[in-house]
Amino acid sequence: MGTEFGKPIRVLVVDDSAFMRKALSNMLSKCPDFKVVGTAKNGDEALRKVDELKPDVMTLDIDMPVMDGLMVLERVMATHPLPVVVVSVLTEEGAEVTLRALELGAIDFIPKHLEGSSLNISTIQEQLIEKVKVAAGAAGKISRRSATKSSESTLGSFSPESKEVEHASSRGNIPWGPGDVRRRVPGGPQGTLPGILAIGCSTGGPQALQEMLPRLPASFPASIVVVQHMPKFFTKPFAERLNQLCPLEVREAEEGDEVLPGVVLIAPGGQHLTLEKRGSGKVTIHVSEEPSNYPYRPSADLMMQSAVKVFGSKTVGVIMTGMGQDGFVGAQAIKAVRGRILAQDSASCVVYGMPKAVIEGGWADKIVPLSRMPREIMGLFQQKENESPVLSLTGGGVLGR
Repeated sequence: MGTEFGKPIRVLVVDDSAFMRKALSNMLSKCPDFKVVGTAKNGDEALRKVDELKPDVMTLDIDMPVMDGLMVLERVMATHPLPVVVVSVLTEEGAEVTLRALELGAIDFIPKHLEGSSLNISTIQEQLIEKVKVAAGAAGKISRRSATKSSESTLGSFSPESKEVEHASSRGNIPWGPGDVRRRVPGGPQGTLPGILAIGCSTGGPQALQEMLPRLPASFPASIVVVQHMPKFFTKPFAERLNQLCPLEVREAEEGDEVLPGVVLIAPGGQHLTLEKRGSGKVTIHVSEEPSNYPYRPSADLMMQSAVKVFGSKTVGVIMTGMGQDGFVGAQAIKAVRGRILAQDSASCVVYGMPKAVIEGGWADKIVPLSRMPREIMGLFQQKENESPVLSLTGGGVLGR
């Protein structure tokens, strides 16, 4: 009974709906790892109770009177940093504000199922318990990172003009290598296919991706596919926000999309993304809800295994922050064909589960802080014309088999 911290996790539940406050409190109270120390019906009351009760974790509704959840989150992160799990409506509009909450420092979110019955709402119980536990475990990292997070408007404040500035600065600050290999196009014999960068992440991934992807230059020579565990409605606005930041083109993947150098394709929420090579030599995207027996949809394992079938040793996998072990099997497949694997280090992960599984399995070639990840990625693809896009890793921290 209890947690790894030796005592129950103290939770403050914030929601303007009396029904939701009671439902969430009841769900958490059924688990001995939690103690609901209070509830709040609006933003003002939430701020007072954070100060009075000093909870370990707060669950936070966004759409509230008096003071909305985004303002609460911003003020809490500036004055009393603590892990926050957002409880959000599963709609396109709800996705936009939830993504903003993640930018402001929320650890994760749980979609509300509002069909008007307690049975539907109670379907979130398993997620709620899991995510609140994960959030509590990230408490130390929240306090270290909150000052910069709360003072920056990382996404949403970029204009088209600022994207051009980022484009230019990326090319200027990070030297590429001889030749603009982005002029290549997919197709032809296997030897002429550019490489692919296959990224898998979950909890903490939106923040990590928005820090990493904008630092890859427009001349990046390889295709990029990303599996970020998100539900339907969330991946499209997330891709659009990343596209505002990145020199590269970023969009949510659709059936039949061609995989091209310098384009980032985000797996759509609730669907698997796999790669297929056509008879014409083109590599295209296939999206499907099948197979249904994977614990995550989209699945990083499934995406990486399909990438290996097309790109072989020219596959570079990056396993980033997230709970669970998605990416372990995919990393194993990449290493089996002599591809390369980078794993995000523990200190820069919000949740160390996915990288830890890959590292402990012996599949990681290098363990990399998030701040160094773009440079490490570019080092792998940096090349002269006609050379293999995957070069040997150098430097410390090398693992693998």
